[in-house]
Amino acid sequence: MTQEPSASAHHVYWIADNGSSHKGVWADIRLADTFPAASIVHTTVHASWLNQVEVYFSIVSRKALHGQSFDSLDALADRIIAFEDWYNRNSHPFNWTWTRQQLHHFLDRLATPPPTNL
Repeated sequence: MTQEPSASAHHVYWIADNGSSHKGVWADIRLADTFPAASIVHTTVHASWLNQVEVYFSIVSRKALHGQSFDSLDALADRIIAFEDWYNRNSHPFNWTWTRQQLHHFLDRLATPPPTNL
C-alpha cells in the first residue's frame, strides 16, 4: 500500500480468504486504521477458484523459484513468465480416476471409528 499504484489509488480491494487473522469486524477496523483507502473482500467459504490459484502459486514456487536467487525484480519476472509459457504449453487437464462410489466408500471408512479392543 506504500508503493505505486496502491499508494495513490482512491480505493484498493484486498481479496482474502476466511482465515481468522483477517476475518471479522476487528480485521476491518485494523485495515481501515492503517490503510483508509483499502477494503477487505472476503471470498466465499468454499472458494474453490481461490484454491486453484493457491495450487498454481505453489507449483510456480516449487518448480520455478525454489533454491533460486535473482539479481533484480526483472530477472524474477522473466523467470516467472518463462515458467508460465512452459506450463501453458505442457500442462494438461487432470484425469480423476476415482468413481463417486469409491470416494463415498473412502469417506465412510474415514468416518468409522477404529476398534477399541486393544
